[in-house]
Amino acid sequence: MKKLLKLALAGALAILPSAAAYAQTDITWWDFLSGGDGVRMKALIKEFNDTHPDIRINATTLEWGVPFYSKIQTSAAVGQQPDIMTYHLSRFPLAIPSGILRPLAPEELAAAGIKKENYVEASWNSATADGKVYGIPFDVHSIVLYYNKTILKEAGLLGDDGLPKGLDGLDNFNAALEKIKATGKVQYPLSLHTDEGGSMWRVFYTLISQQGGKFIDGEEILPGDAGAKALTSMANWVSSGYSPQLISYEASIALFTSGKAAMHINGVWEVPTMADLAKNGNLGFEWGAIQIPVLMGQPATWADSHAFAVPNSDAKPITPEKLNAVLQIIGWMNEHSLSWAGAGHIPAYKPVTESAEFKAMQPNATYAKLADTAVFDPVSPLAGVAGPIYEATQNFIVPALNGQLDPQDAIEQMREELKSQM
Repeated sequence: MKKLLKLALAGALAILPSAAAYAQTDITWWDFLSGGDGVRMKALIKEFNDTHPDIRINATTLEWGVPFYSKIQTSAAVGQQPDIMTYHLSRFPLAIPSGILRPLAPEELAAAGIKKENYVEASWNSATADGKVYGIPFDVHSIVLYYNKTILKEAGLLGDDGLPKGLDGLDNFNAALEKIKATGKVQYPLSLHTDEGGSMWRVFYTLISQQGGKFIDGEEILPGDAGAKALTSMANWVSSGYSPQLISYEASIALFTSGKAAMHINGVWEVPTMADLAKNGNLGFEWGAIQIPVLMGQPATWADSHAFAVPNSDAKPITPEKLNAVLQIIGWMNEHSLSWAGAGHIPAYKPVTESAEFKAMQPNATYAKLADTAVFDPVSPLAGVAGPIYEATQNFIVPALNGQLDPQDAIEQMREELKSQM
């Protein structure tokens, strides 16, 4: 009888899976991704969890902007931080000196197969300081020029390839706006989100960079006259009636999607909006998107990147086991970032952007070359999403753009305001 019991027990143990086979590393994930970005990221997380029984991502989405970054800071101080988080690369110059980001050692990256040469150079460099890597880029997101093919064709501004023509050079661009206005088919040739600093910072910084100018150079804010030239040009679009005055984000998009504006400058994150409207037959015209034309000398476009980073905590450092799992997650996410491109973003992982599948995605593949000349926010604690530069743009650039302040006075006041915070 005892022999039979032993045999039965041995048989039962044999068919039971080992504990090791079901050992699972739980990873706490925080992000700030809402809307279409949130939907796509949740799908990626689900796919990862479904295909990796040894790792489980437990994800939480928090409020975008200052609330997110403040919560990271306070949670790390008491050892309650996530294991992995999304982070804007533009915030790294503020985050790195504060010690909130854990550097990733070369041997840790090598063990996970994460290699610098596989990533967009500008993004990787923005994640690096003093020879240390503090995060891994996930995408490049920038502003682009959306356009109505029907209106541009009528104005003689559409090439046989379906792309705009005659827009390079500020004089040519302004002449194109006048041609569009002369058709009488639109309310505005160019729709801009003119009542908010964040949107206008992206255009302003693009035009400064196209002149080869710098926003910050050593201890100087807006050296030379590049800032004044950029702002004067933008203000001219509004005063000439080419662009609307003090218009909200939603209204600026609606002007374009309703056919009341021929072109629209906005982030690539609105590509899904246009694509969905067109797919459902609610757009009413053929549309496209290209990188911002070279208006002021050389190609350059403001850009930022979503990145993955590990919070640094003296109270409760991440364990080697969890760090290994986190780096596996980061590598997998980048390798599967083609679906993320559906949100309009340009994957930072070059094997994806070089793939046939990405090259077939439109308009993404058309404007993807902007990543080669992308300009990221200045390397300064003043810069970054919801930082002091954004606030100063709201306080000085927006009023000047809308005729409430002289552009040169706005530049001088912006210099004074930001220098007082250096």
